[in-house]
Amino acid sequence: MNKILVIGAGGQLGTELTKALVDTYGSDSVIATDFQESAKSTFSYCRFACLNVLDKEAVAHLIREEKVTQIYHLAAILSANGEKNPIQAWDINMQGLLHVLELAREFKIEKVFWPSSIAVFGPNTPKSNAPQDAVKNPTTVYGISKLAGEHWCDYYFKTYGVDVRSLRFPGLIGYKSAPGGGTTDYAVDIYYKALQGENFTCFLQEDTYLPMMYMEDAVNATLQLMAAPASDISIRTSYNVAGMSFSPQEIFESIHSHFPEFSIQYAPDFRQKIADTWPASIDDSFARKDWGWKAAFDLPAMTTEIITKLPNHLSNK
Repeated sequence: MNKILVIGAGGQLGTELTKALVDTYGSDSVIATDFQESAKSTFSYCRFACLNVLDKEAVAHLIREEKVTQIYHLAAILSANGEKNPIQAWDINMQGLLHVLELAREFKIEKVFWPSSIAVFGPNTPKSNAPQDAVKNPTTVYGISKLAGEHWCDYYFKTYGVDVRSLRFPGLIGYKSAPGGGTTDYAVDIYYKALQGENFTCFLQEDTYLPMMYMEDAVNATLQLMAAPASDISIRTSYNVAGMSFSPQEIFESIHSHFPEFSIQYAPDFRQKIADTWPASIDDSFARKDWGWKAAFDLPAMTTEIITKLPNHLSNK
């Protein structure tokens, strides 16, 4: 029987991925954890434990007692928040991953998932269709920690045989949880503002193109990667995965077609400099070839989906 430990389940990705894991494997097979006890209310459908990934002994105890077979390690401080306290971001992002990798080696965990990010890229990366092996010179502590983490994952696979798998996510857009402090978070908040009848102020310039992905695609990509035979996995750092690319003006126009009174203004802040170092689009041909990845949502489909489902989500909160 699979026993799956989700670390950092209370975040934007974790909230939806944990539910998908429960739907796939059953509530008895999934343990959601987060360092905030308040996250417990989100996970009425499975077991929950309060857990700080920096407490290695606590993580080891949970793995041992629950006979964990798979770990999804999602806990991290994202790009914009990381720049406010870089040392703390490095400690959580890097030491947390090393604890998980070392415990996976010690307890012979069958599979580990860890998300990387387009933040590993930098100003020397090609702006269009950044390839899998593109130059990576990140300018944020988040990107630096993710790039180092990719190589630690590769090292633990090659040195110890730990089956750790990773995706280089673009900006993730979902409506079931609050933004987590990333540079692409405007593309989440803008839908809430439109539905609530408020105008929107964007912290990026109107023509800033970035790679994005709807959360349902991100969850499906994760499940597909983890279900693939180990022999099909050729990338042990992190796979590029692509969904769509758009600018703030384009997402506004897609929403404006549903809400003609909705308006936007632009007030770029420190996050603009971060976004300027990232590619506008990425090449995910390795993921397509190795394990059949293909995104299901483009911008119009995502906008229709969120505008249709977000009101009911808000009314049930």
